[in-house]
Amino acid sequence: MRRLARPKPLILILSVIALIVLVAIGQYLRLFERAWFNLHTLWQPASEHSIGLDQYRVVIEAQVIDGLDDDVSALTYDPVRKSLFTVTNKNAELIEMSLDGKILRRVSLIGFGDPEAVEFISADTYVVTDESQQRLIKIHLEKDTTFLDAADAEQMTLGVHMSGNKGFEGLAYDSVGKRLFVAKERDPMLIYEVQGFPHYNPEKSYAVHVVNNPKRDAGMFVRDLSSLQYDERSGHLMALSDESRLIMELDVDGRPLSTMSLNGGRQGLKKTVPQAEGIAMDDDGTLYLVSEPNLFYTFKKPPQP
Repeated sequence: MRRLARPKPLILILSVIALIVLVAIGQYLRLFERAWFNLHTLWQPASEHSIGLDQYRVVIEAQVIDGLDDDVSALTYDPVRKSLFTVTNKNAELIEMSLDGKILRRVSLIGFGDPEAVEFISADTYVVTDESQQRLIKIHLEKDTTFLDAADAEQMTLGVHMSGNKGFEGLAYDSVGKRLFVAKERDPMLIYEVQGFPHYNPEKSYAVHVVNNPKRDAGMFVRDLSSLQYDERSGHLMALSDESRLIMELDVDGRPLSTMSLNGGRQGLKKTVPQAEGIAMDDDGTLYLVSEPNLFYTFKKPPQP
């Protein structure tokens, strides 16, 4: 009777190397944390305070934004004008759109460098980021404004963790707590909370405080950050990741509550969102999304029985 042949050392070595590579890839893509979260949500009841991103379904999918060829980046909802704003970074412009993705106006941005995000602060007031120089620029927009010059605007530079083209990609604003959330895309991936900018009370001294939450940032199982959205009703923060094709909901303590996949076959999507760059939510909870170079999406939560 022949003895069973022992595995050759080379096969064992290659198997170990393959296993190490698979584990490294899984860790790099944050697949283990994401899988654990998905398993956890199967046996844990959904929080009554959660936005419930997993319940959203696409209503408008991959609609081309007519008249726009440049790369759109970021999105914000203006509750006063009842419209959306985005920015382009090649031929820098601030663009106002209707809630069905139609261009309403275009405003040239002069001296803004590489604008990557825009956020509504209050009536006629917004903040735009310059990714390359890590600047936050406060702008004031009137009905007849045709261009904005950064040299005339209030601005500040954070200058933290500067690493090439991996700077500020997203903004969100908490109007009650007067906090501006600023997302650094990656290397490292962080969310800063800026208080004191923009300066809203001229009677008080100008003081800016910048903090971040390492525990929250480490718990986000995504590879990058492209956009942020703050929900005033729940106090929760939504974070969009282009590379992970995911939107995450974080509670007030920074813990993940729900997710929304941007892959084809999920949320009613026929095709995967190619390069998600900006999200915004209106007063009714409708979620809007733009993808480079010029695609528009709308998601809504079905009526609850």
